[in-house]
Amino acid sequence: MRLNLLFLICTTFILVVNHNPNGAATREFKFKDVPSPIANDAAATAKLTLIDGDLDPNSADLSALIDGRLPSNEDDPGANVFFNSGSSGGRFRMDFGNAIDIAQINSYSWHPNSRGPQLYKLYAAEGTEPQLDLNPKRGIDPATRGWKFVATVSTLPQQGEDGGQYGVSVRDASGTLGKYRYLLFDCYMTELYDNEGNTFYSEIDVIERPHKP
Repeated sequence: MRLNLLFLICTTFILVVNHNPNGAATREFKFKDVPSPIANDAAATAKLTLIDGDLDPNSADLSALIDGRLPSNEDDPGANVFFNSGSSGGRFRMDFGNAIDIAQINSYSWHPNSRGPQLYKLYAAEGTEPQLDLNPKRGIDPATRGWKFVATVSTLPQQGEDGGQYGVSVRDASGTLGKYRYLLFDCYMTELYDNEGNTFYSEIDVIERPHKP
C-alpha cells in the first residue's frame, strides 16, 4: 500500500509529498498536508527562462507554471508545462529580480498515468556568488557553478498506480530555506518504458517568509 504522505527530513530541508489518486483528484488541488496552489505567491511575478531541453509542442509556455491557473482535468496539456516526448527532461531558471527570504517551494502536477509523478533537483542562488553560471547546461553540476543544492524531489511510486495529482512542499525546520534571487529546476523523465515520461507540471508556488514587524 502506498502512503499518501511522505515526510523526508534531512539536515537541510523537509520534503512533504501528498498524492491524490485518479479517483480523488479534482481541479482544486486539495491535499492533506500540502497547501493548495495560490495566485499571489512570490513566483507570480518571477521571470522564467528555459536553460536546457525543449518543451513539447503541446506544452504550455513556462509562464503557465506561475499564472495561478490550474488544469481543468487530468489530461489538459495546454495548461501544463512538460518537456518533449522521448527526451530526458530539461532545466529552467526562476528569477525574482532580487533576493527574497523563501519559506516554501511548492510544486504541483496532474496526469492519469506516467506523466503524473514529479522528479527534479532543486538549486538556489542569491545572485552574488563568485563565478555564478546562470545557464548551466545538462552535464554540468550546478553546484560547481555557484548554485546551492537544495533538494531532490521524487514522487515516483514504489508500487501501485503512478497517475493522479501530486503536491510537493520543500521546507526547512528553521522556517526559511534561505534568501535567494534564483531557483533552478532540473527536471527528469519518470520512466523509460515509452516516450511519455515527462511530468505534466501544473504550477509552482514560492512562499516568501513573512516579515516580522
